[in-house]
Amino acid sequence: MEFIVDKDRNFYFLEMNTRLQVEHPVTEMITGLDLVELMIRVAAGEHLPITQADVGIHGWSLEARVYAEEPTRGFLPSTGRVTRYRPPVEGKREDGSIVRVDTGVYEGGEISMYYDPMIAKLITWAPTRDQATDAMADALDGFQIRGVGHNISFLTSLMQKQRFRDGRLTTNFIAEEYPDGFHGLTPDPTVRDRLLALATVLHHRRASRDAMISGQVAGHAFHVAQDWVARADRQNHKAHLSFAGGAATVTLDSGPHTVLGDWEIGQSLWQGTVAGVAMTVQVDIKGTSLVLTHGGFAFVVDVLTPRAAELADLMPVKLPPDMSKYLLSPMPGLLVSVSVKEGEAVKAGQELAVVEAMKMENILRAEADGTVKKVHAVKGASLAVDEKIIEFE
Repeated sequence: MEFIVDKDRNFYFLEMNTRLQVEHPVTEMITGLDLVELMIRVAAGEHLPITQADVGIHGWSLEARVYAEEPTRGFLPSTGRVTRYRPPVEGKREDGSIVRVDTGVYEGGEISMYYDPMIAKLITWAPTRDQATDAMADALDGFQIRGVGHNISFLTSLMQKQRFRDGRLTTNFIAEEYPDGFHGLTPDPTVRDRLLALATVLHHRRASRDAMISGQVAGHAFHVAQDWVARADRQNHKAHLSFAGGAATVTLDSGPHTVLGDWEIGQSLWQGTVAGVAMTVQVDIKGTSLVLTHGGFAFVVDVLTPRAAELADLMPVKLPPDMSKYLLSPMPGLLVSVSVKEGEAVKAGQELAVVEAMKMENILRAEADGTVKKVHAVKGASLAVDEKIIEFE
């Protein structure tokens, strides 16, 4: 049953769907009923074994739709090979919350341009709304997807909104909370320092393994330092590392941060506590950098020796190429048509091309007056995101 509610809490009937809804796991979690089983039994001619009076509501449940889409690009779909797919562990957790994942995606599978880009439904249950929201935020932190873009950062941002946590929702929620669109998240200083501390410990672990290499010249063995510089966003943070009682403590300018957690080199997920706060952090290695994903953002940290950090400050910043004279495909898709030819003058707002993705046609228009210098793609071409379609003079 679907209704619409006005500002005075008047309910108006919209429709009744005699099928499962995408949100049916929420109903199952708070009622304890298996709706799929009940539907199959009814279809087989059996009578419902319950009455309406038998249906109770217990606790709170949330469902997050994990999609292959780019929230920072207007939620445009993303396609490609899923190179890593490791959802959070399902079942009951120590705090009493429950995590459930409904999905048909697998590692090595492909998200194509022809179908709905949903990857999974992530569902949590807990006795209270706040607990269910916290469980969802932690489960999102542990949901590992690589190879395609996804909306986990946006879903995490929702969990952090006090208005969402309070349940003060309307159909204008996203427009009001993100009036200029979603542009990603950045860690606050407290979370940043926890991640800097964790990065220092993880790097020290890797450096200690490197120091065990055989064949070192006598008298010139590699010694692992205790003093490092954690560098993020071209900002240097001095970090002193010490060990006591099986715990590592990293002292930053903001104070000491004790790091406790089991992690082996090569593992893509770290779980433990930093400064007494429980954290779930995804760990990736990109060149010499550690990429720590937590709280909806990917934090890139280089842990360097003090001398290397000094030299890093002298390195120039590589600027991206100027692509302002190109019409680029905003998404992976099929080029349905190109409406202009080389040498043609175009006006702002004029249709240039049509790209089809996820069963939807997207019209690409000129942002300014200009002249077509070259058409790089032809009708029927399969386009990658940011692939050149048209070049202007």
